[in-house]
Amino acid sequence: MKPFAAVILSFSVAAVCAAQSSAPAKSAAEKSALPLATIDGQTITDDELAPYVQSQLRPLRDQEYQIKKKALDNLISQKLVEAEAKKKGVTMEKLYEQEVDAKVPEPTDVELNAIYAVQKEQLNRPFEDVKAQLQQNLKRAKTQQARQEYSARLRDQAKVAILLSAPRIQVGFDPARVRGNPKARVMIVEFSDFQCPYCSQVEATLKSVLSKHQDTVALAFRDMPITQIHPMAQGAAEAARCAGEQGKFWEYHDLLIGDQGSLDRNGLIAKAVKLQLDAKQFEACVSSEKFKAQVQQDNQEGLRAGVSGTPGFFINGIFMSGAQPEAIFEKAIEEQLATSPSPRS
Repeated sequence: MKPFAAVILSFSVAAVCAAQSSAPAKSAAEKSALPLATIDGQTITDDELAPYVQSQLRPLRDQEYQIKKKALDNLISQKLVEAEAKKKGVTMEKLYEQEVDAKVPEPTDVELNAIYAVQKEQLNRPFEDVKAQLQQNLKRAKTQQARQEYSARLRDQAKVAILLSAPRIQVGFDPARVRGNPKARVMIVEFSDFQCPYCSQVEATLKSVLSKHQDTVALAFRDMPITQIHPMAQGAAEAARCAGEQGKFWEYHDLLIGDQGSLDRNGLIAKAVKLQLDAKQFEACVSSEKFKAQVQQDNQEGLRAGVSGTPGFFINGIFMSGAQPEAIFEKAIEEQLATSPSPRS
């Protein structure tokens, strides 16, 4: 572990211990109701303050979690190797030497030449002059990798349960704009912008994930038009809600996200015509800006939750930023399925 991370963790543990020794533990509900200030007898609680600080605190909480998770993984590996060494009656270092280091092959000339070709300009010396150093460095790297793989095998064979959980932010959603079962065990809440290219890029991934987990995963859509760079996003978001009035939100959503080059008023109306919506009702809805406030409310709630760009996702309350690969979504979903055995009420 890096010294800086160790200092942070030591300070955090000391602070927690001090707090626990001075007062009984409080539940989350009790903490959220604690008064933070009073104004002529009127209290300001943690719940009331939260929307104003959430966007700044979320990255810090995520950073704290990542530091703890890395330290926990290292500690688990250390304890597993310690236990294996004790079982064999040797020290940890001796165990590594016997079970790992002795089995690591020497680097081949092909490997060394490949590394030299990449670093040739930086090294600025003939191959023979640096061969021994390259060999030593590669052997060290191979040994370190082999040690990590060894501890990973021990972990696979052991009963390890991770109870440390990532920070969660509970964000609401509109049941009328949910793909799948609103009571699914895993709810992905997406804050999206119809003019955002990354939102379009991730769409195929989302559909694939939902297809694979039809009974257990659902997707809720929330608006976050970033009008500073996407001037047509607000109008598109309002139009999608107008289509939703006629029961065609997701069909209209798919047309918008799949054709981002045609989001002006004519393009919005053309899409409504394609879906055979009631043209008069749709145009009246768009012209009246009926859903402008609701779209802006979604946007503000996204900002308060700490979303700074689109797409932004909350998977059972755990934040994920950007158009991530499908494997990243799958990993997050599997983690939630493992810890959320019951359907949502």
